[in-house]
Amino acid sequence: MSYIPHTEAERQQMLSAIGVTTIEDLFDAVPASHRFPDLNLPEPLSEMEIAAEMQALAEANEHAGDFVLFRGAGAYHHFIPSVVNHMLMRGEFYTAYTPYQPEVSQGTLQAVFEYQSMMCALTGMDAANASHYDGATSLAEAVTVALDATRGKRNKIILSHAINPQYRAVLRTYHQGRDLKIVGDNGHADIPDLIDMLDDNTAMLAVSYPNFFGQIDDLKQLADKVHEVGALLVMVVNPMALSLFKSPGALGADIVVGEGQPLGVPLSFGGPYLGFFAVKEKYVRKIPGRIIGETTDSTGKRAFVMTLRPREQDIRREKASSNICTNQGLMALAAAIYLSLMGKNGLRQVGELNYHKAHYAAREIDELNGFSVDFSKPFFNEFMVKCPMPVQQINDRLINEGIIGGYDLEKDYKHLKNTMLLCVTEMNIRDEIDALVDVLREVK
Repeated sequence: MSYIPHTEAERQQMLSAIGVTTIEDLFDAVPASHRFPDLNLPEPLSEMEIAAEMQALAEANEHAGDFVLFRGAGAYHHFIPSVVNHMLMRGEFYTAYTPYQPEVSQGTLQAVFEYQSMMCALTGMDAANASHYDGATSLAEAVTVALDATRGKRNKIILSHAINPQYRAVLRTYHQGRDLKIVGDNGHADIPDLIDMLDDNTAMLAVSYPNFFGQIDDLKQLADKVHEVGALLVMVVNPMALSLFKSPGALGADIVVGEGQPLGVPLSFGGPYLGFFAVKEKYVRKIPGRIIGETTDSTGKRAFVMTLRPREQDIRREKASSNICTNQGLMALAAAIYLSLMGKNGLRQVGELNYHKAHYAAREIDELNGFSVDFSKPFFNEFMVKCPMPVQQINDRLINEGIIGGYDLEKDYKHLKNTMLLCVTEMNIRDEIDALVDVLREVK
C-alpha cells in the first residue's frame, strides 16, 4: 500500500488511552452473532491487480450507452443540456464544501436559494431544503417530521403500497428502533382503503404522485380526510410529472418529498442522486437541512444568509430533527441549472413528450397478441403491461436486441405475475419505440 496511517505501536497506544486492549473490544455493544459476519469475500489483491480489475469494469460500463432504455422504476433517463455539466464542473462549485461559515460562501448560498425557490414553485409548497441523499431518505425523514408535528403522541404511519418499494424499505430500516405501527403497504390497498385506515393515532399518510406504476390517483379529497384526524399528508412525487399535473400544494399536501434525479442529474449507475423535501410554512422549523434566505447587505446590495439550520450539524444534539450530516448541494445545483434552463414552458414541453410518447407505446403494445396494458387510471411516462410469459424471459430477448426492457413488478408485488413496468421518456424516439414493439410482437 502507498499509505499506511498508523503503526501497530500507535494503534496500541490509542487503544490503551481509551481503556481497551484490542480493536475487537470496540464492538462489544454489537451482539456477538452479528459482530464479525463471514462476508465470503475473495482473496485480497495487490494494488496493481485492483487497478486492472477496476479498469475492466470501467470498460464494460462504456458499452451501457449502446442500449435503448425503457426502464424507470425510480431512476429516469432524461436529456441533460450540456451547459448543466459545464456549470457544475466549475471549480467554484465543484470543489465547494458545506458552508460552515455560510455568509462567506455567497455563491453557494445563492445557488441553494435559487434551487429552493424553484422547488417551491414546482411543488406548490412554502419552503424547501437542500437536500437529502435521495428520495428514499427524504420519505424516511418525513416520518420524523410527522411524529414531531403531532407532538410524539401518535405512532401510526400509513403507507400506500404504490410508493416505490425501495423507499418503503428504507423507511422501515430508518425507523426500526421506534415503536411505530406501519400499515397499508402490505397488500394492494387503494386510496379509499387507506382513508379507512385513518384514526386518531395516525401521524401521517403517504401516497405517491404519480404512483410507482406511473398512474395518477384521484387525490382530490384525500387531504381533507387526513386533516380531519389531525394527521399529515405526505406526497412522494416525480418532479417531472409536476410540469403537467396539479401541484401537491394545491392538493393539500403538508410535506412533499421525492427524487430530484430527473432534473438534470444523470443515471450514473445509481447515484449520487438528490432527495428533495418541501413543506408548508408551519413545519419549516421541524425539517432537516438548511433554509437559505435573501436580504441586503450594509451597502444595500442583494445578499444571502443561512436562515434556518435545524439539525445536528449545529450541535443541537437531542433537539436535532435529523442526523443527516451532508448536503447534496452539487446535485441540487444541477437541478437548479436544469430548471432555470428549461423554464416553465420548456419543462412542460418535456413533460408532454414523456406523456405522449408513453401513451403511443402503450397503445401499440396493447394491440399485440398476449399483451395488455392497464388503462384503468391516467398515467404519465410509465405503465403496466401484462405479458404472456415471465418478464425476465422477455427482457432476455430484448437485451439481445440492444434494448433494456421494463421492470419486473413480480419482484415486489407477487400478485402482479408476468407484469412489466415500462417507461418512455423524451429520449426514446419513435423508431426505438417501434423496435421495442416489433421484438415484443415476436415473443411466443
